Amino acid sequence: MKNAEKQLQKVNIRPTAMRILVYQFIASRDAAVSLTTAEKHFEKSDRTTLYRTIKTFEQNGLVHQINDGTGIPKYALCQHEKHSDLHLHFHCTKCKETLCLTEHQIPQINLPNGFIPEDINMLAKGICDKCNV
Repeated sequence: MKNAEKQLQKVNIRPTAMRILVYQFIASRDAAVSLTTAEKHFEKSDRTTLYRTIKTFEQNGLVHQINDGTGIPKYALCQHEKHSDLHLHFHCTKCKETLCLTEHQIPQINLPNGFIPEDINMLAKGICDKCNV
């Protein structure tokens, strides 16, 4: 619990009991989580509280949102303080999990003059290593 508190405080988030539990839940997962997944895990919690907690994490750079083409946003912990690394995401079409492949960086993209990128999302779809047996 102390590690969760430290991580929350590091990005200026007050470590309430619910925030600590949500942080620990997301940190314990190998794959990104949706709000629905969090709701199922915290079945006695209010959906709005979970949503606000995850949005607070996102606004403070603790998690980043992944749009994997399913229409359901997923959230994963940022590997670095204040998420700024651009990395590949992988969506398994068999198990439906979405993973951050942080060791595979998105290359520099040169846009025309006057264009300012605010977000770049690179997604690969296929069969993950767990399903490819």
